[in-house]
Amino acid sequence: MTLFYLFVEFIKTGLFAVGGGLATIPFLKEIALEYKWFSVDELTDMIAVAESTPGPIGINMSTYSGFKADGFIGAAVATISIIIPPVIIILIISKVLQKFKTNKYVNKIFSVLRPASSGLILGAMMDIFIISFFYKDQFSDFSFSIQNILGIINFKSILFFALMYIGVLKLKKFSPIAFIACGAVFGIILGL
Repeated sequence: MTLFYLFVEFIKTGLFAVGGGLATIPFLKEIALEYKWFSVDELTDMIAVAESTPGPIGINMSTYSGFKADGFIGAAVATISIIIPPVIIILIISKVLQKFKTNKYVNKIFSVLRPASSGLILGAMMDIFIISFFYKDQFSDFSFSIQNILGIINFKSILFFALMYIGVLKLKKFSPIAFIACGAVFGIILGL
């Protein structure tokens, strides 16, 4: 039954995650909350792995999700399922887009899809931000005081983020692979 649910959930994700791989993150969060195949905390690890490996992030994350849910067969089902809707849609669009690219209704559709996909990506970014920079386990009995606010902030992660960001801006001659490797090494050393 797990394979059926994997198929259904990733077909939906592939169909409605407009805007690319990052737009799959809200769908994966919902899957994590509903099916418990992986936790929301593991989702950030999946994002890190998917961003660090070659290939589209949405497909990488679906493969990882499927593997966590049901091993190699789950990975294959999730990967194929997320690919089916975009392939069909792209084939249909490629046949008719040249004919309709000046159509006012097509332009209106795209004018709404752009902000919708931006909203999905922003929502995913906010989830990653909270998971990365705050100790989530301390939110449950949280009350507003300076001590409590300082207690939930992960200052090591924020400092490391700032250093990596400055490094990317200042050291443009280095490949992104160097920053990914640096992040992995320091993550192990510092236990971020």
